[in-house]
Amino acid sequence: MKSTEQVTGQLTEQQWRERLTDEQYRVTRLKGTEHPFSGDLLHNEQAGTYHCVCCGAELFSSNTKFDAGCGWPSFYQAVEGRVKYQKDNSHGMTRTEILCANCDAHLGHVFDDGPAPTGQRYCVNSVSLSFSDSAE
Repeated sequence: MKSTEQVTGQLTEQQWRERLTDEQYRVTRLKGTEHPFSGDLLHNEQAGTYHCVCCGAELFSSNTKFDAGCGWPSFYQAVEGRVKYQKDNSHGMTRTEILCANCDAHLGHVFDDGPAPTGQRYCVNSVSLSFSDSAE
């Protein structure tokens, strides 16, 4: 993200373009997908919090991250109330898209093949996240 202040309220598409890198914009605002196994946060094992790269909202705790082997950071649970869900019928599939509840950024998809205790796998584009470690 080019800017680090937290966003409250909605921005115009031009403001998002100015605020985000080209890849962040493509994934979060145009519902793109980064290449599997390419994200900077895929193998991050530090304790901390994952935030929306667009608005800074807290989305996931490192305590819920696991290695699903799918090529994207995976979590079994989102921070309550911070993610919203939308039916996605793109690419000839029916999936559940996950979006930031604050700014509508596309994060990825959630599937029902995750570990206990939820049985869910939030498959998230690394480029849609920023990370702050517990020591910050």
